[in-house]
Amino acid sequence: MTLNLSGVGLTHANGQVALRDIDLKIAPGERVAIIGPSGAGKTSLLRLLATALQPAGGRLEVLGADPWRLSAAARQKLRARIGLIHQTPPLPPRQRVVTAVLAGRLGRWSLGKGLLNLLHPLDSAGAAAALARLDLTEKLFEHCDQLSGGQLQRVGIARVLYQAPELILADEPVSAMDPVLAGHTLGVLNEEAARRGIALLASLHAVDLALAHFPRILGVREGRLVFDRPAQALTQAELDALYANEQLQSRPASPPATTPHVLHIPRC
Repeated sequence: MTLNLSGVGLTHANGQVALRDIDLKIAPGERVAIIGPSGAGKTSLLRLLATALQPAGGRLEVLGADPWRLSAAARQKLRARIGLIHQTPPLPPRQRVVTAVLAGRLGRWSLGKGLLNLLHPLDSAGAAAALARLDLTEKLFEHCDQLSGGQLQRVGIARVLYQAPELILADEPVSAMDPVLAGHTLGVLNEEAARRGIALLASLHAVDLALAHFPRILGVREGRLVFDRPAQALTQAELDALYANEQLQSRPASPPATTPHVLHIPRC
C-alpha cells in the first residue's frame, strides 16, 4: 500500500485543527483527485502525506513506513522518494530552469554532486526531456524570474518528472494555466503515474478537471473526508453538500463520457 491512514488528525501550532479522523488507503498506481472548498484541509492533507507535517494522532504509513518513527536521516531518504508539486513552486528567481529541473534529484545526490550541478548542469538532456513533455523546452536556460506563473508551475512539474519518485503529490498544480494547458498538463501527470505504476494525488479547485482526469475523487470539508467515490458515481447532491454555503462560480461542463448523468460542476 502506498498510503495508509487510520484515524489521522492534524493540529497546527496555533491550535487550529486542520484534519480530523482521516481513514484512507491508496494503492500503487491509483490516481486520485482531492476536491473541496477553500480552507477545507486539502493542502494540509498533502503536506501531511509528504511528511512535512506530523500528525497529531492516528496511524500514518507512507511507502510502507511510519515517517515519524524513522530517524531524521531515514525520514529524509523517504522524502526523496516523494515528488511534491507546489501551487507556487519555491524556485529562486535568478535560478536557471535547467538547474531547477535537475534539483529534482538532489535528494539522491551527494553534497558534492549537488554543488557541482549548481555550477554546471550535469544532465541538460534529461532536464530538456522532462520540459519537452510540457512544451517548455525553449525555456531550458532562461531564469525563473522570466517565466509566467503557469510556466513556473510547469517547471515545478518537470522537476518531479525528472525526479522519478515513487509517489506524486500535487497541490493545485495547474491553477495558473488556461483550461486547455491545464488539461494537457494533468494528462502528462496521469500518463507518468500510469506508465510507472505509482500513485498520484492532486488537489484541484476545478471540479470538471478532477472528473475528467481522475478515476477516484476524495471530497474534503472542514478537515474531514466526506466522500471517497469513483468519478463516474459522483452525484450532484454530493457536490452540492461539499460546497454548501460557498461563494462559487458555476459554468456548464461536460462530465466524463462514462458518467451516466449531467452534473452542474462548481468551480472555486
